[in-house]
Amino acid sequence: MSAALGRSQASSHRSPQGEGAPVNWPAAVRALLALLTALALQGCSTSAYYWQSVTGHLQMMAAARPIPDWLADDTAPPALKERLQLAERIRAFAVTELHLPDNASYRRYADLHRSAVVWNVVAAPELSLTLKTWCFPVAGCVGYRGYFAEADAQAEADALRAQGLEASVYGVPAYSTLGWMNWAGGDPLLNTFIRYPEGELARLIFHELSHQVVYAKDDTAFNESFATAVERLGGTRWLALRGSDAARAEYAAFDGRRRAFRALALATRRELAAIYKENPASPPAKQQQLAMKTEAMKRFRERYEALKADWGGFAGYDLWVARANNASFGAQAAYDEFVPGFEALFEREARDWPRFYDAVRQLAKLPKDERHRALTQPPPTQETPGA
Repeated sequence: MSAALGRSQASSHRSPQGEGAPVNWPAAVRALLALLTALALQGCSTSAYYWQSVTGHLQMMAAARPIPDWLADDTAPPALKERLQLAERIRAFAVTELHLPDNASYRRYADLHRSAVVWNVVAAPELSLTLKTWCFPVAGCVGYRGYFAEADAQAEADALRAQGLEASVYGVPAYSTLGWMNWAGGDPLLNTFIRYPEGELARLIFHELSHQVVYAKDDTAFNESFATAVERLGGTRWLALRGSDAARAEYAAFDGRRRAFRALALATRRELAAIYKENPASPPAKQQQLAMKTEAMKRFRERYEALKADWGGFAGYDLWVARANNASFGAQAAYDEFVPGFEALFEREARDWPRFYDAVRQLAKLPKDERHRALTQPPPTQETPGA
């Protein structure tokens, strides 16, 4: 996931392999505070938001240490060292097999002593799945707003609800600075995801690195669907070439539940979209839509309980389902809306990663509507000469 943090730009102070001179923290602080000062001119609320973004990111980066330092630390738990060594192997695989960037990112580790790195806020109207958007320097406009403190995210959600919107808050295990912070050490590995199952750890690293390959401004669905396609394709290849039988079995069970849940959520999203299709012209029409929405949400929760019956007690989606609303369904759509289109493009490019990335870059140059059509419509058939 790319971060809604108003990313700053900077030149590189490290080699592509992530080795070299230590981070110049005074210079990093000055650069980021200069950005904050400029943004402060936009108003108090804006400057307060960017202040928490800048300081939160700096605290995270200051807590990060190179993986070799952790491996040499006698006080570091052996289990953590094992996971960091696994992460190193996954990181190398990302470069050699998936042709993802070879830079400073994910070569350091930080323990933030909390369950998420940021908490995202999403919001949507009561009869729409279209997310409210926020706009940031460099990143453009996105359908979420990130906070380093959960209480701040909940306060923002409460304010949006007071405006009549449906809002949702969810913890994020990782985010991407799109490569802009590689000069200062890059995006680190974090305690929020380092103990994920092997297949999931690989997927997350591949997902976040892919944001450094292609990023289309103002198009969350394109960016996140691309990253999700890369993580799926790359994760499958990692497990096939490097994973153990136990890791493959663990991943198969985890991914089976995820695919079943996503299919259920997609069906419900489509049901809600059909209900919201017509803009109510009168109060009675609106009440009818709200009643249909209530029934759709009731069916969603009933189907989820039926789905869980085969999961052996797994309850990982319970909280999401309990809090589900238009905002949460809208946010989920960003991660899978165009994944089939990207996977089809990968096949058309002969499963060649550099060719695939080049094709995606060409899509990113198109107008937003045109690139979306290219990912949802089948490609023109090739006529056989002389046929």
